[in-house]
Amino acid sequence: QVQLVESGGGLVQPGGSLRLSCAASGTIISSYAMGWYRQAPGTQRELVAGISSDGGSLYADSVKGRFTISRDNAENMVYLRMNTLKPEDTAVYYCCADRQYSRVLLRTPTYWGQGTQVTVSS
Repeated sequence: QVQLVESGGGLVQPGGSLRLSCAASGTIISSYAMGWYRQAPGTQRELVAGISSDGGSLYADSVKGRFTISRDNAENMVYLRMNTLKPEDTAVYYCCADRQYSRVLLRTPTYWGQGTQVTVSS
């Protein structure tokens, strides 16, 4: 069983930056693919970024060049660095994990965190 706890969300002005963290417990994540999703009110949960167990990454077109996903297997942590934030980035951000990268990318990972709110507003 994998437990995931997100942190680092908050209120930020447009153009600002945040770094989200996802702390994993219950297993060593080195063999897991990890990902970040987000969900704004009234919308479907959408993939933001995924990272495979060997470090390959993929991003949604809307965040390419602005967001960076990374992992620290020694610390059992995954991060999402978000730069040049826009109001449309406002959402609850969720960390996820699965042994299969395809499941992370296709919105069907086995494990989810509880989410952290990111609000981009002046």
